[in-house]
Amino acid sequence: MSALKAIEAITDRIRERSRPLREDYLGRVEAATGNRANRAVLSCGNLAHGFAVCAPNEKVALGGDVVPNLGVITSYNDMLSAHQPFEFFPQLIKQAAREAGGIAQVAGGVPAMCDGVTQGQPGMELSLFSRDVIAMATAVGLSHNMFDAAVYLGVCDKIVPGLVIGALTFGHLPAVFIPAGPMTSGLPNDEKARVRQLYAEGKVGRAELLEAESKSYHGPGTCTFYGTANSNQMLMEIMGLHTPGASFVNPGTPLRDALTKEATKRALAITHLGNAYTPVGRMIDERSFVNGVVGLHATGGSTNHTMHIIAMAQAAGIRLTWQDISDLSDIVPLLARVYPNGLADVNHFHAAGGMGFLIRELLSGGYLHDDVQTVWGEGLAAYAVEAKLGADGTVVREPAPAISGDDKVLATSAKPFQATGGLKVLKGNIGLAIAKTSAVKPERRRVEAPAIVFHSQEEMNAAFKAGELEKDFVAVLRFQGPKANGMPELHKLTTVLGVLQDRGYKVALVTDGRMSGASGKVPSAIHVTPEALDGGVIGKIRDGDLIRLDGEEGTLEVFLSAEEIATRTCVTADLTANGYGMGRELFGAFRAMVGQAEAGASVFA
Repeated sequence: MSALKAIEAITDRIRERSRPLREDYLGRVEAATGNRANRAVLSCGNLAHGFAVCAPNEKVALGGDVVPNLGVITSYNDMLSAHQPFEFFPQLIKQAAREAGGIAQVAGGVPAMCDGVTQGQPGMELSLFSRDVIAMATAVGLSHNMFDAAVYLGVCDKIVPGLVIGALTFGHLPAVFIPAGPMTSGLPNDEKARVRQLYAEGKVGRAELLEAESKSYHGPGTCTFYGTANSNQMLMEIMGLHTPGASFVNPGTPLRDALTKEATKRALAITHLGNAYTPVGRMIDERSFVNGVVGLHATGGSTNHTMHIIAMAQAAGIRLTWQDISDLSDIVPLLARVYPNGLADVNHFHAAGGMGFLIRELLSGGYLHDDVQTVWGEGLAAYAVEAKLGADGTVVREPAPAISGDDKVLATSAKPFQATGGLKVLKGNIGLAIAKTSAVKPERRRVEAPAIVFHSQEEMNAAFKAGELEKDFVAVLRFQGPKANGMPELHKLTTVLGVLQDRGYKVALVTDGRMSGASGKVPSAIHVTPEALDGGVIGKIRDGDLIRLDGEEGTLEVFLSAEEIATRTCVTADLTANGYGMGRELFGAFRAMVGQAEAGASVFA
C-alpha cells in the first residue's frame, strides 16, 4: 500500500470513529454562526461597556455592526523569553487592523509559565494543568462576544495547545496564530548538555554551569532546541493555523513585524462579514490533525504532543488515539535532525529550507493531505514556500528551495534519515507508553536489565551521587502521573542517565511521568498508562524485576507471569507534599478529575 493510501486509511478510520462527536460539534459551530457581527446580539449597555475606551470613530463603527472586530488573546509576560516579544504585538495588530478597515481589541490574557524555570521545582506540577487553564482563560476573554475573529499570541509548551483548545471551543470564529519566533543561536545545545553532565559528575561548579546556561538561553524568543515550543510552531504551520513561512523568523526583525501585520489582515479578511469566511471549527478537521501528527514524526517532535494533540482534537469533536499516532509513525520518514535529534538548532533548520522545504517534501512523497483548508485558503501546497521581506516592507513568498541548504539537518523524502518517524508507542504488560526514538542511537533502543524503583527525582539523584547506580538497570520512576502530582517533566534525570550511559552501562527509564520535548539519548518509556495511582502495573514492579524496553519492536515488558502480576498489590506512596505549596493546593480538583495520558491528560471530558 502506498504511503498516501495508508495515511488516507488512517484518516478514514479517525473520521468514522469521530463521526457522532464531530457532527455534534459542527452543529454547535453552525448554531453559533450568524450573518451579522457577533456583537449585534448585545444590548446597548453591553456594547457600551465593550467599547468604552475606544476612540469615537471606533465606537461608531462597532455600533454599526458592519466593521469586523478582531479579538487578541495574548500570553505576554516579560519573564518568559519566548513571550516577551508579544509586548509590542498588540500595537502592530491594531495598526494593521485600522489599515484593513477593521478594529482590534485585546480580549484577554492567558498565563504562560516556563518549564525551563520550573524544571525540578514544585511549580512544575502546575505545568501540564496550565494547558487547560489557558483554554479556560481563552474562553473567558472571548465570552464577551465582541469579536468576529481572533488572533492568538502564544509559543511555548502548554500555551499553544491551550490556545488551540480555546480557539476550537469558539469554532465559529476564524483563528490565526501569530508566533514570535526563536531567539538567535547562542551556545550550541550539545555544548550546554556537555557542561550539564560535567556538573552532574562534580567536574565543574555552579558558576561554570550558569555561564553555559546563560549563553544558551540569552535573549528574546524560544529556546533554540527542538522541544515542545518549537514543535508547537511546526504544528501550527503544517495544520494551516499560521500564515505560510511564519514559524521560525526571529523576533525583533522587520520580517517578523511584517508577518504579524499580514496575519492580522488575513484574520479580518476571513470573518463572516466578508466573502472568505473560514471558521476554525470547520477549517480544522481530521485531515488537519493527521497532517500535524505526520509533521511530528517527520521532525522528531515533542513527546508532549502525544497528549496535547489528542486533547486538541477532542476540542474539535475528533477522536485521535495513540494507535493512530503509532500507525502513522510506521509510515512517515524522519526528515529533520534538530537537537536533541541532531546537533543543529531551529535556526539552522530554518536556514536549510525550514517548513517550506519540509512540507514540499512530505507532499511530494504522499505523506500529507493537500486538500485541506487553511487560514491562507485551499490546499497545503501554498505552504511549500519561503517568506521574505519585499522592497515595500511587506511579505513576499518564493518557492521553497529545491535543494536542502544542509542535508545533515534537512533531508528529502527520497533519502530520509530513517524510514520511520521519531515517536513510538510501546505496548506490553506494563501498559502503554511513549518513546522518542529519533534521539536514541539504534544500538541503544533495546535494553533488558533489572529494575531499580524510585518514587521521586530526588531519590534517584541521591542514589546516583552515592554511587549506587554504577551498573546496568532500568530506572522505574512512578507516582509521577497526572493524578498523582500533575505529571511534571523529569528533565533532571536526562543528565544523570546520560552520564551512566556514557560510562558504558545499559540504562533506560520507565515512568508514568513526562520527559519533555527535549527527551534525549537515553531510551525512555514515558507517559506509562495506567499510572501507578490508577492501579497500573508500574505500581507493582519491585527492585530486581527484569524489564525489557524495545524501541524497535515497540514493546515494554516486565518478566513476570500474568498470575504473579495479578497476585501482587500496588504499592502506595505518601503524596501529601504534592498537595500544597507553589499553588498546588488550588489544583486538587484537577488532579482528581484528570484523564489518563493516552486520552490527553485533560480535565475536559
